[in-house]
Amino acid sequence: MAVPRSNRYSAQLNAVPSSSTMPPAHLRPPTPAAVRAWQLVFAAWLVASTSTLGALFFGEVMHYPTCTLCWYQRIFMFPLAVLLPFGLFPYDPKVVRYTLPLAGIGGLIAIFHQLLVAGVIPESIKPCMPGVPCSVTVVTWFGFLTIPLLSIFAFISIAALLLAAHSRSPR
Repeated sequence: MAVPRSNRYSAQLNAVPSSSTMPPAHLRPPTPAAVRAWQLVFAAWLVASTSTLGALFFGEVMHYPTCTLCWYQRIFMFPLAVLLPFGLFPYDPKVVRYTLPLAGIGGLIAIFHQLLVAGVIPESIKPCMPGVPCSVTVVTWFGFLTIPLLSIFAFISIAALLLAAHSRSPR
């Protein structure tokens, strides 16, 4: 009669109960903190999508000229509208890691653009081409709200929402 051989894993297999009352991790409902983090990333996606659609509306429908700094801001905003949904379905807490740098760099470019429009930065530094000036405001709402200022608000909102989602994500 052959005796069953044991190895170092057989003790672990025998110790695990055959019927567990806990469902597998992928079937458990998300924690309230994870739901809140998902909602914050979703709100960041809404801001990015609205900004992207607004930029496309001003450029393609209203035919406003797009300066070089506006193009750089678009380069950092448009991917956010595409990348954030990939972090939502299924929720990936690491979405902050690969989207926050886009929001940060885009926000810095928007701040530089607003300082150029306000006249704080001298015209000699401006990176724009002749014919499409970066220092001219095309749209001004309520006497102070310009497109670069809207871009600053959008990037800061996205960054704040992503940081809040990161602080609430389960570790």
